[in-house]
Amino acid sequence: MPLYKTKGIKDGLQKYKVRVNYISDSGQPKQLTRVAYGYDNAKILEIKLINEIKVKGEKPIKKMTIQKLYDEYIEVKKYEVKETTQEKIKQLFYYYILPTFKDNRIDKLSMHLLQDWKIAMNKKNLSLHTKKSAYGYFRALINYAIKMEYLNKNPITKLGNFKDAYYIRAEMNFYTHKEFKKFITRAKKLAAEKEYKKNDLSEWDYYVFFNIAFYTGLRKGEIHALKWSDIKGKYISVRRNLTQRLRNGKGAETTPKTISSIRRVELPLPLMKILYKQKQRQQLKHTFTDDFRVCNNIRNTSIERRNKIYSSSIGLKTIRIHDFRHSHASVLANKNINIQEISRRLGHSRIEETWNTYCHLYPKEREKAIKVLNNLI
Repeated sequence: MPLYKTKGIKDGLQKYKVRVNYISDSGQPKQLTRVAYGYDNAKILEIKLINEIKVKGEKPIKKMTIQKLYDEYIEVKKYEVKETTQEKIKQLFYYYILPTFKDNRIDKLSMHLLQDWKIAMNKKNLSLHTKKSAYGYFRALINYAIKMEYLNKNPITKLGNFKDAYYIRAEMNFYTHKEFKKFITRAKKLAAEKEYKKNDLSEWDYYVFFNIAFYTGLRKGEIHALKWSDIKGKYISVRRNLTQRLRNGKGAETTPKTISSIRRVELPLPLMKILYKQKQRQQLKHTFTDDFRVCNNIRNTSIERRNKIYSSSIGLKTIRIHDFRHSHASVLANKNINIQEISRRLGHSRIEETWNTYCHLYPKEREKAIKVLNNLI
C-alpha cells in the first residue's frame, strides 16, 4: 500500500499520506486516504485502515499490477473517448504492453525493465507510428495512476519515446486532376458494364465513393457515414463518422474526428451531377429513404481492391485511399486557394496542421517572396 512523504513536520516527525486501495462490494475500485506523522505511525495507520476495510467485507488491493491498473483505466475510458479510440487502446496494450508488464507491480517499473521493453519493441517489425502510439498510451496509463495518486512519478516519461535516426517521412502521394480523370473514367466504365451485363448497380457505389473523396476531401469514415439527409442543395453536412474496424466486426457510427471536423462542405457541379444520378439509382429500391447511406455501406477491403483494379488496369500509380484527400488539397493549392479555406474544407483543428502538410504545394509563393527581395536593391 502506498505511503507518500508530503510537505509538513510535526513534533519533528515527517508527514505521510497513507493510501489503501480496495475493491468495494459493487466491484468498483476505491481508495481510503489518511495522514500520519512519522514513518512508524504511518505503517500502523496503514494496517489499521486495511483491517477496517476487511471488517466491512471489502478487498484491499495489496499490490496493484499493470493489469489491474489497465482494467480500471479502460473502464474509465469507456465514458471519455469514442469506441474507436477504445479499440485502439485495447489493441496496443494487448499486443505490445500487457504481455510484458501485466504481472508487474506499478511501483516496481524500473528503468532497466522499461529499457529492455523498448529494445524488444525496436527489434519487432513495427512502424515508427505504432511504436510511438504504444509508448504514448503506456505513458497515459501511468499518468492515470499518478492522477489517482497510486504513484507519485512516471518512469515512462524518463524512458523517452521511440526514435528512428534513419526515418524519412514518406513523400505525399496524390493524383493531379488529369490523373484522377483517367482513374475515375475507368471506374465509371466498369460500373456501367456491370450494370449492363448483370443488372447490378453495386459497382456505382465505388465510383461515387472516389468522386466524393476527390471533390470534397472527406475522410474515409466520413464518406462511409454519409446519408442523403446530410446533403442539402449545394452542401454536404459532415456530422458523423462510421468505422468498420471494431473487434466485433460491426461498424460504429460516431461523431467526426474533432469538433472542427463537423463542417459544411460546398459541392462542385461535377459531383452534384454524380450524386443526383446515384440517388436516382437508389430510389429504385422500394425501401429507399433519406436515411440511406450514399455509398451503401461498402467495405474498406473492397474499396482497396477497386482502387488497385482501376489504377493498375490503366497503368496509373496506385495511391492510398487517404491520398485522395491529399489530391483534393493539392488541386486547390495549385490553383492558389487560400490555405485557410483548404483547412476548413478538410476539417483540420489547426491551420498549422494544414500548412505543415501542404506548404510544399505553394512554390509560387516562394517565387513571389524572392522577387520582392530582389527588388529591394
